[in-house]
Amino acid sequence: MIEMTLAEVADVVGGVAHGEATVTGGAFLDTRTPEPGGLFVAIAGERVDGHDFASAAGEAGAAAVLGSRPTDLPTVVVDDVTAALGRLARHVVDRLPDVVVLAMTGSQGKTGTKDFLAHVLAESGPTVATRGNFNNELGVPLTVLRATEETKYLVVEMGARGVGHVAELCAIAPPHVAAVLNVGTAHIGEFGSREAIAQAKGEIVEALGAGGAAVLNADDDLVAAMASRTDAQVVTFGGAGADVAVGEITSDDLGRLSFELRHRGSGATVHLAQVGAYQWRNAAAAAAMALAAGVDLDTVADALGDAVPASRWRMELHERADGLVVVNDAYNANPESMRAALETLAGIGARSGRRTVAVLGEMLELGAGAAEAHTGVGAYAAAAGVDVLVTVGPAAGDIAAGFDAAGSAGVAITTAGRDAASEWLRHNVSAADVVLVKASRGAALEVIADELLVVEEGRSTR
Repeated sequence: MIEMTLAEVADVVGGVAHGEATVTGGAFLDTRTPEPGGLFVAIAGERVDGHDFASAAGEAGAAAVLGSRPTDLPTVVVDDVTAALGRLARHVVDRLPDVVVLAMTGSQGKTGTKDFLAHVLAESGPTVATRGNFNNELGVPLTVLRATEETKYLVVEMGARGVGHVAELCAIAPPHVAAVLNVGTAHIGEFGSREAIAQAKGEIVEALGAGGAAVLNADDDLVAAMASRTDAQVVTFGGAGADVAVGEITSDDLGRLSFELRHRGSGATVHLAQVGAYQWRNAAAAAAMALAAGVDLDTVADALGDAVPASRWRMELHERADGLVVVNDAYNANPESMRAALETLAGIGARSGRRTVAVLGEMLELGAGAAEAHTGVGAYAAAAGVDVLVTVGPAAGDIAAGFDAAGSAGVAITTAGRDAASEWLRHNVSAADVVLVKASRGAALEVIADELLVVEEGRSTR
């Protein structure tokens, strides 16, 4: 964060300074992940009041607190902490006129694309990017406040829970390059329809000035139509015919892709280190954004090739000491990402000759269509040729029913929870298998993946 006195912070956010301090680090919410010299943001929630942790934040290195009441540390007191945090972040952006803000939204792929993009841009200059999926009204300003005078690129992931939300985030971090990756069914329970999701996601290109660049998925009709919602330059990405196009895609035995990346008559070969049948699209979106920001094609292609996952539990590929392969994609799930992960699993099985085991749990926030969506995922697993389906938790029956109804030649194992699933896997998978673990965040299936990677002697091979 740019250096500011507590009085300056109070002036920017319209608060009252209690005490004196100079803030030199970023802002943070969790005392377990402090920012030395930073600003501790105290939120009074229904179950936990951040103000109670002010002393711990000070011991962890915080210089001051932003809160709704005084604390033991120097504190800026405001009526609305979240709104004040956003105002402070916008102030920092305005004081860094040379920083290029690149923002993205989409129903899936945001974090993977963000990680690719941040890695590419870091080759050209100091880059600050969203950590994990801090993509809401708190996460976006926390990202912005990590920027300093040396920052050249600011990469911001933006999520949406309703119409108007992305516009509010863009008011905090106005983008120069803005991308919409796709419009899927994630959070459809909150929005009601894909068209409503498209309305919300498209706010990101409406925030662009005429000199900006809107990066749009050419293969998604609802996204491509957003070109009419901006006066900025439009850059499309996708398959043949897109401005940034991916040519023939090949894969190695473990699902790592290679392809030709084409832009303005030039081409460069990309060999991805990350696994996933859909990774080419994340890489293409990141490439289009980097190219729009002025990075040259060869730099983009080389950087994509040596990018490794920066965020946990997203198609993490592990091989246990005895040879068992585990693909940990337990961070989140929706019908589209489930299908993509199952496609990757099936591909690894087909190329390597391994038995395929899919450990699938509940997808959240799907609304009234949840049961149908889970049945559909089971049917897709059957169509993909998954050998063994292990379903976990509340939606286990629906997923297994879809698998069986589709006439799968494989077997479905239904378990009530993580412990039962782990117990079955412990006795029934071997070095000759490849296991995919995937569900929404609330299911916490990474626990199963972790247990799979521990050999019987108790020695972890991760």
